[in-house]
Amino acid sequence: MTEMNDAVAVGRPVAETKKRGGARKPSNGKGRRNLEIFILSAPAIILFCCFVILPIILGAYYGFYQWKGFGTPAENGKFVGLQNYIVALKDPNFQQAILHTFEIVIGSLVIQGPLAILFALLLNQKFKGRGLIRTLIFVPYVVSEVIVGTGWSLLLQKKGAVNQILESLGMHGVDWLANPKVAIWTLLLLISWKYIGFAVILMLAGMQSIPEELYEAAKVDGAGFWQIQKSITLPLLAPTLRIWVFLSMIGSLQLFDLVYIIWGEYVSTTAGVSTMATYMVREGRGAGNYGYGSAVALIIFVISLIVALTYQHFVLNRDLDGALTEKKVSKKRKKRQTAEDEALAVAMEGVK
Repeated sequence: MTEMNDAVAVGRPVAETKKRGGARKPSNGKGRRNLEIFILSAPAIILFCCFVILPIILGAYYGFYQWKGFGTPAENGKFVGLQNYIVALKDPNFQQAILHTFEIVIGSLVIQGPLAILFALLLNQKFKGRGLIRTLIFVPYVVSEVIVGTGWSLLLQKKGAVNQILESLGMHGVDWLANPKVAIWTLLLLISWKYIGFAVILMLAGMQSIPEELYEAAKVDGAGFWQIQKSITLPLLAPTLRIWVFLSMIGSLQLFDLVYIIWGEYVSTTAGVSTMATYMVREGRGAGNYGYGSAVALIIFVISLIVALTYQHFVLNRDLDGALTEKKVSKKRKKRQTAEDEALAVAMEGVK
């Protein structure tokens, strides 16, 4: 009898606990992890909002005014609505600037990509002087754009050193900077010379992450050098190549300094090398219309954002598909469980 009373006494709290909603589930630490993520990322989010999001919002606001940059637009400016945006999109000079910018984007990829891969393949081999050549290729990238632009603008003048060398070899000099048919190629060559070192370093980093065992196995099977690069190096280098293409496109869309230093804000238009950024500075700050310049800046931002999101959706997402996240793991488990349930249901029907 005493044992039964003890059992009842022990069982009563259990029953009362069940009536209150059951035993408390142990915490899996998700709330604490989310709090840690929020605390650690809060400074970066605040800086991003202050220096990226807020300027974009203010630029869009200024674009609704005809404003000379003094005081506030509401007091010293004239509200024009969407007129600045409409005028910019209809302006033939801005349309040419957009066309030149995308020519630079495509030309940079076509010229720099193959050369960077070839240089990286060469510098990935072991030979004397490899470190020196790597340094020399990377030096132009770290040199200031002002120094590069000033130096090349002097070398490429009609009476500059380049034409003097050509004339000493019996060839006619070329108007490298003012001829519209030549200036765009001059700009592409200068950009390639300046930024190809960055591409080579990225390619080298990607190649050195490829396991040596793959190359050794290919050599044992009798594969040649170019066959190894085609079958092993290039496929495994594809993620690095896609990242470089993305960075190169964004940089080309924002190109300003070299064009502005070498050609200036007005010669760039007649020479056919004007970009969206040079147009923004010329028609905004140069013309004293900061509202119009802000509208052009927002258009440039929207164009760059569309290009970046499109490239990410169609190209970069394939690299993210292989990453295992908690969400993807749960989806895979659900999919596997569903398939197993369907197979079991089919088997049970077969038995019946």
